[in-house]
Amino acid sequence: MKADHFDQQQLLALAAEDVALGQLAHRRRTLPEKAAVEAAAEAERELAAGVVRAETETRDLQREVKRLEGDVETVRQRAARDRGLLDSGSVSAKQMTDLQHEMQSLARRQSDLEDQELELMEQLETAEATLAEAQQAAETARAELARAEQLRDDALADIADGTAQHEAARAEAAARIPGDLLALYERIRAQTGGTGAAVLKARQCQGCRIELFGRELAAVRNADPHEVVRCDNCGRILVRTAESGL
Repeated sequence: MKADHFDQQQLLALAAEDVALGQLAHRRRTLPEKAAVEAAAEAERELAAGVVRAETETRDLQREVKRLEGDVETVRQRAARDRGLLDSGSVSAKQMTDLQHEMQSLARRQSDLEDQELELMEQLETAEATLAEAQQAAETARAELARAEQLRDDALADIADGTAQHEAARAEAAARIPGDLLALYERIRAQTGGTGAAVLKARQCQGCRIELFGRELAAVRNADPHEVVRCDNCGRILVRTAESGL
């Protein structure tokens, strides 16, 4: 295939845009800001789960404390009723004895319940402190996640802007290249997954970094300037310039 030597050199501008676009695509795939968001999100999920656990423990203790408070109040009311009966003087001697025994039993019961209540109140105080710490940590994690997401979004926006600019520049470069030469370039680019042409510099293909020797070098050196030559190693179009070392 033949193509004007100047048109072949235009391929280098196209290849440069493809390299830039490839770098941007690679950056998008390996963006460290994405990994930072994933790590921050995982930390936020773990801390949020910690808040749920702390809330559950606190609510359970609050219910238990409330139940004990109710039991204590019931005992107090029963003791107050018994005391009222004793104070009224309207009960028999046997009833008086029974009431006194019951009041002693109620006093022991009330003491036990109040001890349990005190212990639960201490546990509740600890649980509430743990909950407050968990909530503060979760709030901090949410803020860190929001910052990480903003940094990621900024990086993606920067990549999108760069991609749009290089795509426009690529379209301009492609428009300057004859259709048959451009079609060949595109086929090779699809095969290499990168570019379809590379400059030959100091006898080295800048696409695969392999230096030309012997018969291959002679073939390129003797080829017509308008002949489209390709690298035997990577298959790219070799664009010859004054720096090709031929």
